Order: sequence, then C-alpha cells, then structure tokens
Amino acid sequence: MTTNDSVSADNVGQNVAKLEANLARVEELTQRLLTVIGQGRHVAPSLQGPSQELYMKAATAYMTEMMHNPAKLIEHQLEFWGKSVKHYVEAQHLLAQGKLEPPTDETPKDRRFSHELWNTNPYFNFIKQQYLMNASAVQQAVEDIDTLDSEEKKRLRYFSQQMVDMVSPTNFLPTNPEALALAAETEGESLVAGLENMIADLEANDGDLVVTLADKKAFKLGENLATTPGSVVFRNHMFELIQYAPSTEKVYSTPLIIFPPWINKFYILDLKPQNSVIKWAVDQGYTVFVVSWVNPDAGYRDTSMTDYVEDGYLTAIKEVKGICGVKKVNAVGYCIAGTTLSLTLALMKKRKDTSVNSATFFTTLTDFSDRGEVGVFLDDDFIDGIEAEVEENGILDSFFMSRTFSFLRSNDLIYGPAIKSYMMGKAPPAFDLLYWNGDGTNLPAKMSVEYLRGLCQHDKFATEGFEIAGEFVQLKEVSVPLCAIACETDHIAAWKSSYAGVQKMGSKDKTFILSESGHIAGIINPPSKKKYGHYTNPEMGLTPDDWLDAADKNEGSWWPRWDTWLSQKSGKKVPAREPGDSDHPVLAQAPGTYVVAK
Repeated sequence: MTTNDSVSADNVGQNVAKLEANLARVEELTQRLLTVIGQGRHVAPSLQGPSQELYMKAATAYMTEMMHNPAKLIEHQLEFWGKSVKHYVEAQHLLAQGKLEPPTDETPKDRRFSHELWNTNPYFNFIKQQYLMNASAVQQAVEDIDTLDSEEKKRLRYFSQQMVDMVSPTNFLPTNPEALALAAETEGESLVAGLENMIADLEANDGDLVVTLADKKAFKLGENLATTPGSVVFRNHMFELIQYAPSTEKVYSTPLIIFPPWINKFYILDLKPQNSVIKWAVDQGYTVFVVSWVNPDAGYRDTSMTDYVEDGYLTAIKEVKGICGVKKVNAVGYCIAGTTLSLTLALMKKRKDTSVNSATFFTTLTDFSDRGEVGVFLDDDFIDGIEAEVEENGILDSFFMSRTFSFLRSNDLIYGPAIKSYMMGKAPPAFDLLYWNGDGTNLPAKMSVEYLRGLCQHDKFATEGFEIAGEFVQLKEVSVPLCAIACETDHIAAWKSSYAGVQKMGSKDKTFILSESGHIAGIINPPSKKKYGHYTNPEMGLTPDDWLDAADKNEGSWWPRWDTWLSQKSGKKVPAREPGDSDHPVLAQAPGTYVVAK
C-alpha cells in the first residue's frame, strides 16, 4: 500500500465517521421533532381544503363526460399513455446501448428543475419528464370537464394544481438531486441543519409548521426598518396615529393620511429608506400621517367594520384636521383599507361630510363580482370553517391568513423555501419584504365575518348596499376625486376587478394606473429602481381588456405620476409642520408601540 493509498483510506474513514455522526444527530433530532409536532393546533378540515362536494361534482362530471363524449377522453388518455410508454422505451433503449444519458426532453421549462442534474442525469431527467407529463395529463383531465359552472371549474383547476405541485419530485429528498448532492458533499451536515431548521420553525410556532422566509435577527423596527422620523401623536383602542417629521422647509397645506391594511402591518410602506413610500411622500413636501392598527386579540371579538370606520377612519381624519388646522385631508387606502376607505367615503357622502378632498386606492377591491385567484377560498366551505373558528376563538389568527395567501403562490412561498431550509439546511435570507410578510396580524371575529360574507361573497357594496353605522352605503356614492393604482399580476386584488369597482364609483374625476408586477412589488416600486413600468389611459368607459389594449406604456415607477396628480389636490405650500400640537403631545417615536405587539 502506498502513502497516497493510506491517506485516501484515512479520508474515506473520516468521511464515513462524520456521516455516521450526523446520522446519529438526525436520530436525536427526530425525537425532538416527534415531541414538538404533537403540540400543533388542531385545524378543522373545513380550513384545510375545499369540501368533498367539489371533488364529488368533478368525479360525477367526468363520468358524465366519459359517457357522452368517450372519444375525446379516450384520445387524451391514449396520448398520455403514448407519451409515457415512448419516454420509458427511449430511456431503456439508451440504457441497453450502455449510454448513461437522458432521452429526448421536450418538456416545458420549469424553474423548479433548474439544477443541471435534472437535464444531464438520466435517472432524474426521467423522473422530471414523467412528472411534467403527469401534471399535464391532470390539467387536461380538468379542462375536459365541461359540465361544472365557471366558479367550480376555477376551484377544481386551482386545487388540482395544488395537489400536482405538492407531489413535485423537487419536494422529496430521494428525488431532488440538488439536495442529495449537497447531503453527500457535506457528509449529511445539510440534512442535520435542515432538520434543525424545521424543529426551530415548529417550536417557534407552537407545533405549527410555518416556514421562516427571512432572517428574523436581521431586522429590527425603528433601526433598519420603519426608520422614517416621526411621532405617535394620537392613540385609541383601534390605532396609533403617526405624524412624520418634515424634510422640506415648505409643505402642501392639505395633509395626507394613509390607511394601510390591518391584515398586515403598516411598515410595508416604510421598509428601507430606498423603497419607503412614506419617506418619499415626505420628501415631496407632504405632511404625512399613517394609521398603525392595533393587532387584535380575543378581546376584540365584537369589533365590527363599523368600528373600523367610526373609531378608525373618521376619528383619524378628525384628529389630522385638528392637528393641521385644516378642513380637508387627502386619504390613501391600501388593499382592505382601500375597500374600507370607500365605505367610509360613501357614509360621509350620506352625512354630507366633505372632510376628504381626494382619495387614492392601492390594489383595492370594491366590486367583488369577480374575486380573482383568491376567490377559490371564498366559497361557503371555507367561510363556514372560518366562521366556526372565529366564533370559538374571538379572532381569525394570523396563521390562517398567512397560510391562505402563501398557498396562492405555494411554489414561491411554501415549497421553494421549505426545500432550501429543510432539505438543504440553508439559513433564510435577510430580505425585508419577506420579513414583513412573516409578521402577520389577527382579525377580529365580527369584522372577519362581515367582510367575508357581506363584501366578498354577497358583493353588497356594489349592489344593494352594505350596512355601516346604521346606513346602507353603495359604491356609486363614492364621489370624491380619486386615483386608483392596480397591479398587473396581483393574485389578491385582481386588477380587472379593481378597475370594475372604479368604474362603478360616482366620482367625475377618476384616474386609473396599472402597474407592472404584483400586489406588493407593483406598489413598492420606487423611481430609483427603474424596474417596473405602468400603463395609463384616461378613458374609463372601456372593458378592462380594451382599456389595456389602448393604454400608454410608461417606463419606470408610477410614483411621480401620482405625485403630479396629488399635488394638484393639495393646496398651496405652507411652513413645514412638526409632529403634534398642544392638544396632541408626542406619545412615542415612530414606528410606535402597536406595530411591535405580537
């Protein structure tokens, strides 16, 4: 035996020993895993997926289609079988020839399979191709069903795709070449680290498996997020009112108050200084106020949409008027806060209250006749489950909202992060947006049901009227000058539905802007990045498709365009205002106390 042989044998022995040690750690960690996993909350079946009725209808419809039009379905089945057999034969033929190479690959590109071994290794390529063939066959089977109504078809399409995505070979260690290669390279260390990550997530969430999307130690509110200088100048049981310090010598006389969604926390509008909507608005010379909503606990069980309007919106507007000594404000509402701003404006119209000079809506739904992608979760099976959940606990826990929105982009927000964290042992990135995404809030029981039943399901605001503060208000009663920004690929507030709502508003002065990208990135799109463009078209009488076809494509952020519109609604310049006044002393420095409460 040579010296080199001896060294090589020693290395192998060390590697094997390290692998065995890591496997022993895996066994130890498995015991911790079994302990913590039993502590997770019981989630009612009604909140886990659609009712069995949907699948029974689909099965019945498929059988009916088979009897009425067997040729079409047999044709599709034979096509699938033919592709599968051909794929198998080609792979076997190459193997018989001693060629360790994959067969011809005509499957579509899919970023889940970007690792080179999916294309170069015959085993993994075979698995990938067969999976994509199977996925295509399932999709075709769904499309072959013609007897379901459009909503049922949409739900079946979505939930069947969820099942297809769940069984992707990328999601399992034995069929994920990248994870296997890393495990071999690290002598099993990556698997140990991944198991530790999984256990840490379970322990941090009382036994619920919630993938950590961002490094939680990398950010702290007030230090590297939500850093725009300002002060809390008012507080009640619903919100803290933050007034931001001016950065210009002169400001517009009409203040700007922003209502963020209470489904999440307000600092989505004040992440880092480079992409902060709030800082940018301050720098343009606006006196900016932001509502920071309380994160409700079970004590808020009976808090209603009326409470949000009366004790939230109307109170905040009153306080801003008092602090600034003005008769009118400009208001912004984002997502559900935009929906509720619309309700508030309709109520103010009935009360002849002219305190709002103009309104801006970010990704806002007011017409729910087409609920977009999120509509798959808004049928009775899910809403009945939510109603039972909030009746028992007084709140809709942030866990459920976060999970629902994540499943709308499951490959990006669930499976992809889980693979990196649990199979590859990688630490989550220091990403501000993902940090915010994981910092959810609860919803009061009564408000949740009112919103889901009255607005989302029954579309009362756009039709017979929705009850707020003893009045039935309608969308057509929103009459102030308005600017609405929707996002082209928004999976929560579909832009065409947002556009339809703006069309039904009673305002004579309407501006509609369609930003590229989605629900968050399309809004948090600072001019400095020059990343996403936007579309404009002053003609609001067109269908959404015709509006977009005739729209002008504009490069870069929509923020400067909005600034031009808003400045014309904001009056003359006056000396800059410092936060608060004699009746509104500083209660805390921004970002305040409500936003950090869990």
